[in-house]
Amino acid sequence: MNGENRDRTIETLVRKASVERKTKETSIRGSLDLDGTGVSLIQTGIPFLDHMLDQLSRHGLFDITLEVRGDLEIDLHHTIEDAGLVLGDLFDQALGTREGIHRFGQARVPLDETLAETVVDLSGRPFLVHDFPFERGERIGAFDPDLIQDFLQAWVTKSRTTLHTRVIYGRNLHHKAEALFKSLARALREATTTDPRRRGIPSTKGTLQA
Repeated sequence: MNGENRDRTIETLVRKASVERKTKETSIRGSLDLDGTGVSLIQTGIPFLDHMLDQLSRHGLFDITLEVRGDLEIDLHHTIEDAGLVLGDLFDQALGTREGIHRFGQARVPLDETLAETVVDLSGRPFLVHDFPFERGERIGAFDPDLIQDFLQAWVTKSRTTLHTRVIYGRNLHHKAEALFKSLARALREATTTDPRRRGIPSTKGTLQA
């Protein structure tokens, strides 16, 4: 095995990443281990977002650290969007060349009266379809559920992922959001898992690039 191939193999096996991002609106430090045990340290200043990302970590078996300082006194949007950008960047870097991964993943997850579904393709092409029914003005505590789409759009953009999410049915908004993030976690766990039978990039084109 030549040096180039050996380095590529090592990069694929490590499957970890660390990112720092600073702007006038937010300061963020994050790390990710795709082959973790579901341990998280998440502090965004937005308790409901922390709760959802803890679900992503725990049910995806991803070790995630995300420490965010944002201009929450102005609005939640900057913090949520930038957290999505950093987490997406972490996934993109930790996946490396994406050799040997399953690439596709899907999961349906119930939570009491709610059922949510996620289908993911680590395609290298960012695209989001998000079906999360709610009435304008509804809140989960003080959290605007419309911000979930902003977070996912940012994550999709930086992780270079095709993502379809939908709440099939449900009543309680908290249940809808939590079931969605749990289904995202399970779908990502499947898609990011390596298959020892697979060699090279999981694409007939030979590349997973936008």
